[in-house]
Amino acid sequence: MNVKRTDSPDILESENLDLGKWDSDIINSDIKKGTDIVKIDDLHAPQLDLYVRRSEAELLHLYEPGPGVFIAESPKVIERALASGCRPISVLCEEKQAEEAAALMEEWQRYRIPIYTAPLDVLTRLTGFALTRGMLCAMQRPEPEQVERICRDAARVAVLEQIMNPTNVGAIFRSAAALEIDAVLLTHGCSDPLYRRSVRVSMGTVFQIPWAFFPEKGEDAWPEGGLSLLHRLGFRTVAMALGEDTVSIEDPRLMAEEKLAIVLGSEGDGLGRDTIAACDYRVRIPMAHGVDSLNVAAASAVAFWQLGRKGRG
Repeated sequence: MNVKRTDSPDILESENLDLGKWDSDIINSDIKKGTDIVKIDDLHAPQLDLYVRRSEAELLHLYEPGPGVFIAESPKVIERALASGCRPISVLCEEKQAEEAAALMEEWQRYRIPIYTAPLDVLTRLTGFALTRGMLCAMQRPEPEQVERICRDAARVAVLEQIMNPTNVGAIFRSAAALEIDAVLLTHGCSDPLYRRSVRVSMGTVFQIPWAFFPEKGEDAWPEGGLSLLHRLGFRTVAMALGEDTVSIEDPRLMAEEKLAIVLGSEGDGLGRDTIAACDYRVRIPMAHGVDSLNVAAASAVAFWQLGRKGRG
């Protein structure tokens, strides 16, 4: 692969698009062959605003009414995001990984996706850069999915109710992808699956398993509307909760259900009372040594292993 090295001023100027003017029409207006590798000497360069000076909330709402931006970390995660159809804006990496970054962007050559490189001592000033395996990629967010569409052909789905910790959200996605859960649904108040920590902890599985938020308002809003929608779609609902009226997760009736929605609650308070009351099953995980609960990410893995096994043999 031929890689063009350049510090061309017009490339640097064009990347002021990253400061808030980028959209698909603009990026399509300058279609040229080649990948541009641009050396950056310090983190104050305006081309790095997306990586250095934008908060998660700002990235989410950048380019409204468009879908916003997220940052993918590490070559493996970037590869999975690209494979899912996510569109790259730019790459930031160590100088020694420029060729690897160019290879990842090969299918996007005609858009001249800029690859910014810097010495490791410069990049280590970025908080958490050591965890990125030397590479970041700013990407356009995909269009939001609809709950009903991704559940139509699903047999096992997870529902996350107000799980605000991005590490837990990422870990739940990783377990869901590994343990045959067909989709993940989130309620208002959950951490965004495309926040950097969620994406990193998930190892990019947020791009491999369909997910959608329940609407905040309207007839399908959680909990009443969302649970009613799941019931209309043929799901029996399982509240993972403590209580005297619970059944064991090993109850054979659960495995006999054709379609199950496994509902998991927030780290502190667990599921809301109204949610628990409206679910078809209230399910506990048997535990020893007086332990009465697990972290929600750990509990999700146990639940997905047991309840996601239908048809696995």
